[in-house]
Amino acid sequence: MLQPFRLAIALALMWGAAAWAEPAPGAQARRERSVAVASTSAEPLPIVRVAGDTPTVFLFSSPIQKKTLTFDESRIRVLDAGERSIIVQPVGNLGAGERQEMGVFFADDRAPARAAFVLVTDPAEVDSRIDVRRPEPPNTVCQPTAQAPVPKPEDFVLLGYVDAKGVTTSSRKGKLNAVQGLRLDNLVAFRGTGWILADVTILNRPDHPAWTPREAMFVGRVGMPLRARLVAKTPGAIPPGENGRVLAAVEVPETEVDLVFTLEVRGDGERRLTIPDVRFLKPAAEDAQ
Repeated sequence: MLQPFRLAIALALMWGAAAWAEPAPGAQARRERSVAVASTSAEPLPIVRVAGDTPTVFLFSSPIQKKTLTFDESRIRVLDAGERSIIVQPVGNLGAGERQEMGVFFADDRAPARAAFVLVTDPAEVDSRIDVRRPEPPNTVCQPTAQAPVPKPEDFVLLGYVDAKGVTTSSRKGKLNAVQGLRLDNLVAFRGTGWILADVTILNRPDHPAWTPREAMFVGRVGMPLRARLVAKTPGAIPPGENGRVLAAVEVPETEVDLVFTLEVRGDGERRLTIPDVRFLKPAAEDAQ
């Protein structure tokens, strides 16, 4: 038996194939084509032609988070959404000059993070299938992210990183003894819905060379170590005698208990800062309704 995703795709493609083979006189010609996701906010969004009597299938090269799908429900219907596909159809043909935007976030952390499209109705043609291409990242050596994309408050809610329980924090004001010339100055631990983040300020001792943090790992009391995403507030090395600030973030299963990890920040020359007993407090209880 075909799975629902495959069945939906098969039906949509059969509809498109049948209409392609024998277009009715004066009917819209059905097309299958590929479009590229806009890499920056300055680039125009790809235009997709839709019609009230034809489903349009979007096939993505990377998994998507279907719960982040945004569109005008009064004008657009989503017939099906899967791990890599969306099938849409307007309630009716869009009016002349009417442009409806539809967008969805990808499931991974690679840029561009969101795919967005402008839906219009063309009296001559309709897109029955859209293959969505995502630009490949440049082939460069992995480095700590110099600057994170500017987030919007709604992004955190749409992606599910913040819910009614909010975010809990804990902090550490004490200092660890310097090892390998690195010392912890300050740490704030954040915990949200399905994620943890450590905001760490590190002192590089004056009698040691410049040091660039390159990777971070959360090591728990049980289970496999978790490789974190590492974001540096200031790109490059921390000079001798100066502070540097880094953020280490990773997704974790949702639980109702405190999480305790040892955080390791590794960098040049096998030097590393090891911070034990980093505590991420359990989520706050939701207010009673």
